[in-house]
Amino acid sequence: MRRRLINSTLAVVLVVIAVFGVSLVIVETRTISNSAQESVDSEALRLVSVIEAKVLEHERVDDGVLADQIGPDRFARIEIPGGPPIEVGQRPSGSVIRGTATGDQGERVTVEESRATVTREVGRSLMIIGAVALLAVVAAVLLAVRQANRLASPLTDLAETAERLGSGDPRPRHKRYGVPELDRVADVLDASAERIARMLTAERRLAADASHQLRTPLTALSMRLEEISATDDPDTVKEEANVALTQVERLTDVVERLLTNARDPRTGSAVAFDLDEVVKQQIEEWRPAYRSAGRAIVCSGKQGMRAVGTPGAVAQVLAALIENSLMHGGGTVALRTRVTGNQAVIEVTDEGPGVPADLGARIFERTISGRNSTGIGLAVARDLAEADGGRLELLQQQPAVFALFLSREARPRREEPEHTVR
Repeated sequence: MRRRLINSTLAVVLVVIAVFGVSLVIVETRTISNSAQESVDSEALRLVSVIEAKVLEHERVDDGVLADQIGPDRFARIEIPGGPPIEVGQRPSGSVIRGTATGDQGERVTVEESRATVTREVGRSLMIIGAVALLAVVAAVLLAVRQANRLASPLTDLAETAERLGSGDPRPRHKRYGVPELDRVADVLDASAERIARMLTAERRLAADASHQLRTPLTALSMRLEEISATDDPDTVKEEANVALTQVERLTDVVERLLTNARDPRTGSAVAFDLDEVVKQQIEEWRPAYRSAGRAIVCSGKQGMRAVGTPGAVAQVLAALIENSLMHGGGTVALRTRVTGNQAVIEVTDEGPGVPADLGARIFERTISGRNSTGIGLAVARDLAEADGGRLELLQQQPAVFALFLSREARPRREEPEHTVR
C-alpha cells in the first residue's frame, strides 16, 4: 500500500509538471526570442538617430565613431546615401536575428545578432525550470512517503490489534492517529476489545463462582450418600434420600442462579418466601460439619417472617456466611432474625477473632481473604443479595457480624414473637 500511495502521488506530480513545464518552456522561449528581436530593432533605431544627427551636423561618420554605439556581440551595417556602406563589428555566422531601421535622410541601418545568444538564454531558463521541477519532484516524493507512512502505519497497527483480538488478547490500545476514518476504526476495535474482555471476565468469574458455590452442596450431598450406603435401616435411608433430593434441588437452583447472574446480574426471580424454612434448612445442612469441628450453630430471633427474594439465592448467601464463620471464625455461630423498618434482617455472628482491621472495608472484594482461601465466597454472596434487591453488610468487625437485608412481604402473615435458640 505504501508503494502504491507513493507511485500515485508521484505520477500526479509528474503529470502536473509535464503539463505546466512544457507550457512554461514554450512561453519562456517565445518571450526570450521576442525580447531579443525587440532589442535588435531598438538598437537599429538608436543607431539611425545617431547617424542622422551626425549627418545633419556634417560630422564624419565611420566605423571608428560608431564602434562604441553597439554591443560587442552585434554587427551593424550602415548605408548612407552618396557614400560607401559602413560595417561595425564582426558579422555573426549561422542563424541571426536581424533588425532594420531607415532614417529620414535615406540612411539605412541593419543590426544583426547571432541566434546562439538567444539559444544560450533559453538554455539557462530551461535549466532553472528543470531545477525547480526536480525540487518539486523531490518534495512530492518526501510528502508522498510521509503521507504513505501516516496512512500505512496506522493500518498496520489496526491489523495487529485485530489479530490480537482474534488470538484472545482483548486489551484495548487506546491509540489514535489523527485521521478521522482510522480513529473511527480504532474506536470500534477498542470497544470490541472491551466487550470481549468483559465476556471473558464473566466467563472466568462464572467458572470460579461455580467451583466455589457448588463445592459445599456437592460435599453435603456426598456425605448424605455415604450415610445411605453405610446404613441398612430403611427409615434412615428414606430420610437421608429425601434430604439428598432436597440438596439436589438446591444444587440445581444454584446452577440456574449462577447462569442467570452470568447473563445479567440485575435479573432476579424474587418471590415471597418463608424465611424460617431457609434458615432451618441451612442449620440442618451445616450442623454435621460444625459437630465434626467441635462447634455449634444456633439461631434465634423473630419467627414467621416472610421476605421477598429468591430462596435459593438467600440460601447461598447464608451458606457463604456460615462457611466463612466455620473457616475463619470460632466458637458458636449464631443466626439471628430481626426486623428493621420494612426489611427483614438475618445476622450471622461467631465468637472468633473477627475481621482484621485492614480488611474491613475490602472484605467483599474478590480475592480478598484473611486466610489462604479463594476470597470468592463473600463477593458472590454480595452479588446474589444485590441481584434480589437486598444487600449484605459487615456490621461489626470484632467479633464479626454480617447482616443480610431483604425486603419484607407487603402483607405479611402474623409474625410470631422473638424466640430463643432453636
